[in-house]
Order: sequence, then structure tokens, then C-alpha cells
Amino acid sequence: MAILRQGLILCLFTVLAVSFVRAQRLQSRPEAGAQALPSAAEQLLALANEARKAQGAPPLQWDPALAAAALNHCRRMAVEGEIAHRYGGELSLTERGGQAGAHFSLIEENIAIGSYPALIHQSWMQSPGHRTNLLNPQVDHVGIAAVAAHGVIYAVADYSRAVPVLSQAQVEDAIAGLVRASGVSVLSDPATARAACVLDHGLPSERSALQAQFVMRWQGADLTHLPPDLVSRLASGRYRQAAVGNCAPKSAEGSFTAYHVAVLLY
Repeated sequence: MAILRQGLILCLFTVLAVSFVRAQRLQSRPEAGAQALPSAAEQLLALANEARKAQGAPPLQWDPALAAAALNHCRRMAVEGEIAHRYGGELSLTERGGQAGAHFSLIEENIAIGSYPALIHQSWMQSPGHRTNLLNPQVDHVGIAAVAAHGVIYAVADYSRAVPVLSQAQVEDAIAGLVRASGVSVLSDPATARAACVLDHGLPSERSALQAQFVMRWQGADLTHLPPDLVSRLASGRYRQAAVGNCAPKSAEGSFTAYHVAVLLY
């Protein structure tokens, strides 16, 4: 039985422009005419976390990879003049974040033009969609970029739910801990479960695999919970041992980070 759990993407495509200006498109590289403003990005982060605290949402942690992706897009906005979440020939939001090195199961984005950071933040808070992104309790990391061009500030905030980068053994240990908590022991050798993990269905030809009474494969970013069907099986009292294996994830939408796992029950 295979369960695929994919990440989500919430990208606000309503363009917000404070003191909007139609700038003449530059013919040079994106860096030309667009000065990065790290202090403005820091102000936007501080304002966001103040707003989240007031709403009972956890603070956002800074993600350098997301910040790099946001800066690239921010510079592109300054070149285009009219702001948008994606321009012709540009990667999607998930692809931009993944290419920059961010690992996430959810990603969303706010963009704006404004005279100063506080006004941009205020405008995001007054726009229902942007406010939802900024206060979303499911996101925990952010990368923000601000550049000055054409007499205004262009801003991009990329929010995400970060996924830890774990080794194969670390993934297996995390799942094994959940299995043991149910009272079922876990075999020390993960080789059989790893071989089962790479298959789409069925079991490897090894004798130990063929002795398994149940196998579940799934893919997702959350290693803190087991699939409900597996939880029910473990609670049934029918099984005494389990094998846990991790393998390379199957292809997933965009650049979402996910782990592919197999659990065999004996």
C-alpha cells in the first residue's frame, strides 16, 4: 500500500502596488539600477514577527537560501517595473526556492512596491491574501529582499515551512522511534526495508522480506507522525517486529522536499 503526501504551494497572485509606478524597463543586467537594502529587509522581518506575536503565531526564522531567491526575483521586478510573481522565462516560486538551496514542504510569497518598509508591511496587513501569508502559523522560515529602484522600494517575502535535511539513517531512526513507541520492536538491519522502499509495489525476493505480513510505503516531509493506517496496524497487536527503510524520494511537484519511507511488519 502506497501513500503519497505532497507539499502544498500557496502563492498570492494578486499584485499589490503601493505608490505604484510604471517604470521604463531597463536594458541592462538586473543588478544595474537596483540597490539592495538589507536594513529594509530586516525591518520587514521585525514587523512581521511583531504582527505574528500579536496573533499568537510563532516567529519566523531567517532562511538565507529563501532570501537569495527573494533577492533575485526582487531585482527582476525592478527591471520589469510592473511587479508580478513570475515573468516570462523565469522559474516558478518552488523552483526558485529549491534552486537557491531551500528545503520546504510549503512555500508562499508576498510582493509589493512602497515608499518605505513600514508602509509595505501595513499594506500587506491590510490585504486579506497577503495578511494570510504573513500570519500563516504553518510557515516557520522566511527570506526577505528589498531593493531601491526608480525612486521606490521593491519588496519580496518568501515564506516556507522548512524541512530538515537528514541522512538516510536519521530518517530511519525518526520513523523507528515512532514505531517503537507503539510497542513493536524494530530490526537493526534496514537493508530489507530499504530494498522494499525502492519498489512501487510488492516485496523484494529476500526471504526476510517475503516473511513480512504487511508493507507500507509513503512519501512526505513530516517525520513526526505515521500514516493512520500504519498506526492502526501497529495498535492491532498482530505484529511483533518491524523493519524501517528510507530511499530516494519519487518525483514530486516542483522542488518540495520529501522523504520516501517503507515499513515492513512481521
